[in-house]
Amino acid sequence: MSLRSKALALVEVLLRVPPLFVVDEFLKISLGLPVSNGEEVSVLSNVTVDHVDISDADGNYYDANFYNAFFFTLLKFLVCCIGCMSALCIFVLYTKHLIIVYLYLTSVGLVFVSYWTNVSAVKQIQSLTLVITSPYHSTSILDDILNLNIKNLLDLDGPGILVIQNFAIQFLLAVIFKYVHLGPRNPTMQMMLPISFMAPSFLAMLPVPPNLLHHSPVFSALLPLLLVKFVLWTSAYSVIQVVYAGYQHGRLFVSNYGLSALVETEWMRLNVPCVLRVFWVLRVAEHAILLLMDYDDEAEEGLKVSTILAVQSLASMAKSLLVTGCETITAVLGMTSVISFFCHYIGNFFQWILLTDEEEDKSIGTVSAILFYILALQTGLTSLNPEKRFIRLCRNFCLLFTALLHFLHNIVNPMLMSLSASHNPSTHRHVRALAVCAFLIMFPISLLVYLWSQHSLSTWLLAVSAFSIEVIVKVVVSLMIYSLFLVDAYRSTFWEQLDDYVYYIRAFGNTIEFCFGIFLFFNGAWILLFESGGAIRAVMMCIHAYFNIWCEARAGWSVFMKRRTAVNKINSLREASPDQLDSLDDVCAICYQEMHSAKITRCNHYFHGVCLRKWLYVQDRCPLCHDILYKIDNDANKDNNSEAGNEENSNNQNLLLEEEPELLLGEGVR
Repeated sequence: MSLRSKALALVEVLLRVPPLFVVDEFLKISLGLPVSNGEEVSVLSNVTVDHVDISDADGNYYDANFYNAFFFTLLKFLVCCIGCMSALCIFVLYTKHLIIVYLYLTSVGLVFVSYWTNVSAVKQIQSLTLVITSPYHSTSILDDILNLNIKNLLDLDGPGILVIQNFAIQFLLAVIFKYVHLGPRNPTMQMMLPISFMAPSFLAMLPVPPNLLHHSPVFSALLPLLLVKFVLWTSAYSVIQVVYAGYQHGRLFVSNYGLSALVETEWMRLNVPCVLRVFWVLRVAEHAILLLMDYDDEAEEGLKVSTILAVQSLASMAKSLLVTGCETITAVLGMTSVISFFCHYIGNFFQWILLTDEEEDKSIGTVSAILFYILALQTGLTSLNPEKRFIRLCRNFCLLFTALLHFLHNIVNPMLMSLSASHNPSTHRHVRALAVCAFLIMFPISLLVYLWSQHSLSTWLLAVSAFSIEVIVKVVVSLMIYSLFLVDAYRSTFWEQLDDYVYYIRAFGNTIEFCFGIFLFFNGAWILLFESGGAIRAVMMCIHAYFNIWCEARAGWSVFMKRRTAVNKINSLREASPDQLDSLDDVCAICYQEMHSAKITRCNHYFHGVCLRKWLYVQDRCPLCHDILYKIDNDANKDNNSEAGNEENSNNQNLLLEEEPELLLGEGVR
C-alpha cells in the first residue's frame, strides 16, 4: 500500500470518529434518563412552593409537577435518542456524503462562531468606550484614525486593538466560509460575505448609536445564515434520495446474499475496528491531558512531589484512565478493539516462535474481543462505580488471559502432533514448541499461586482456577501424546497398542475438561442466583450448558459406543497364526506395515486388528473386496444399521483420517 493510500485511509478513519464521540456524550448522561444515584428523585422530592414542602401543598399541584418532570425527562430521552440515531447515520455514510455533511456542519459552526465573536467584541468595545474619561482619548476610533493617533489605536487596553483583532478573526472566518459553504457561489454574494462578517467591526469604528452597534452582530449573521438555510432546504430531497437508495441497496443485498454478508461487507467498508481503536485512544488521550493539567496545577502551587509519590500518581492516573476508558458502551467497544489488536499480535508473536504460518492467530483477536465484550456486558461494567469497575475490569482481564492461553494451546497442539507424527528431525522446531508448552504450564501455575495468595475464596477465583488447571491438563495431554508418537517413530516394529494409549490419554483429558465444564456451570448458577444475575449471564449459561455439557456428553458417549462396537466386531474375527502370516508374507493393506499379528476377515483378507478397527469406524465392508466383514444375526440390528448407515459413515469419516482430540468429548465451543 502506497503512502498516499495509507494517508487517505487514515483520513477516512478520522472522519468517522466524531460521530462516536457524539454517541459517547449522550451515553454519558444515560440518554437523559434518571441515573441510579437518585439525583432526579431528590430534585422532585425537594420541590417547594413559597418555602412550603410539596407534601404540605395541594395534591393536584404535586401531580402537575410530577407529570411535568416526567414529560421533561421523556423529551430529553427522545432528543438523545434522535441525536444518537443521527450520529450513527452519519457514521455509516459513504465518504463523499460524509465530507458533504462535515462541510455543512463546518459552515454552520463558522456562522455561530462569527456571531458570538462579534457579540463579545462589541460588548468589550462598548464597555471600554464608556470607561474612557481621559481628555487625550477621542470619542471614536474613527477620530483616532483621522488624527493619526497611533498611540491610542495600538493601546492594549483601548478599543482600537480589539477592533483590529476582531477584523482579523472575522476576515479569517469569512475566507474559510467562502470555501466550505455549499450554497450558490454567486460572485457578488462571495464578495459580500467578508463585508457581512466584518460589518460590526466597521460600525465599531464609527460614532454610531449604541443600540445599532449592539444589534449589529445579528444583521452580520443574516447573509451566511441565509445561505446555510438555503442549502438545508434545497438538499432535503437529495438527503431523502440518499437514505432511500441506501435502504434499497441494503434490502437488495440481503435478499441476494443474506444479512450476515451485508454486515460483514459494511464492517469492512467502515473499517470499524480501526475507527473504534482511534476513538478510544483519542478519548483516553483527552482524559490523560486533563489529568496532567491537574497534576501541573498542583506542582505550580508549590507541592513537592517525591519519586515515590510520582510513581503513585502515575499508577493512579493509569487506574483512572482504565476506569474512564470503559464507562460507556462505546468506550467498552473501543477498549475491546484495542484488546483485539494486542491479542492478534500476541498470536503473531507465538507463531513467529513456532515458525508456523497457520491462520489460527487471526481468530485470536476476534474471539478475544467477543469474549471481553460479553464479559463486560455480563458483569455490568459500565454501571459500576469507579472503584468496583476497576476491580471488575482486572478480573475480566484475568479471565481473558486464561482464555488466551487456551487459544495459544490450539496453535501449539497441531504443531506438536505434526512434528511427532512426521518424524521431523528439526531439533530447533521441537525446542520452540516445547518451550511454548513450558510457558503454558508455568504461567497458569504462577498466576494461580499469586491469585490464591492475594485474594480470598470467591466464585471469580474458582472460575479462573478452573480455566487455568484446564489449560495445564490440555498441555500435559498434548505432551504425553507427543511423547508416544516420538517413541513410535524410533521403533522398528509396528506398535499395536499405540492407538489404545492415545485413546485413553485423550479420554482422560477430555473427561477432565467435561468435569470442569460442569463445575463452571454450577459456579455460574451460583453467581446468577446469589451474586449478580442478568439476562446476558443466563443466556450464556444456557449456551454453555448446551455446547460444553450436552453436546460434549453426547459426542463422547457416541464415540465410546462406536469404539466398543468396533472392538466387538474385531473380536468376532479369527486371529491369524504365525504360520499363516509367514506363508502370506505381506503387509497390512491399510497401513502398509509388516504384520506380526493380524485378523482374518470372512473374505480371507489379513489386516492389523488396530487398523481394521479404525476402518470399522467408517464402514462395515472389507477395504479390499468390499464384502461384509461380519454376520448380523439380529434383524433389529440390521434395520437400525440400514437406517443409520449413511449418518454413521459421514460422522465417523474424520475419525479414521485425522483422529482429532475432540472425538471423545470434544473441545466444542470452549
